[in-house]
Amino acid sequence: MRAWLVIAELLVRFLLGGAVVSAFATIAEGLEPKTFAGVFGAAPSVAIAPLALAFYQRGSAYVTSEASGMLAGDVALVVYGSLCVLATNHRRMPVWLGAVLSWLGWFAAAVGLWLLVPALRSR
Repeated sequence: MRAWLVIAELLVRFLLGGAVVSAFATIAEGLEPKTFAGVFGAAPSVAIAPLALAFYQRGSAYVTSEASGMLAGDVALVVYGSLCVLATNHRRMPVWLGAVLSWLGWFAAAVGLWLLVPALRSR
């Protein structure tokens, strides 16, 4: 019986995720520039479907904790991207070194946020 529940949950995730991605992609078609439209079509839909299922299965406190983690991950990703841009502007720095330093910056931002935001540690 447990296997059927797992299959049913995967099917719901697939259908709900597909519906949300399609809805965001439809909205994104009207946006300019198209590079922004692509980000808008993908990023929010990837977060909304799992959060909706988590809310249904575990309640709002769990979803609040998960959403806090997603936001912290977003901030760490912005730090990583910014450091990548800065590293590529230095022509004397090898690409591999810029990538490693950027990754270390991401790690520092992620751990720093985890230490500073109590909601991230309450899981």
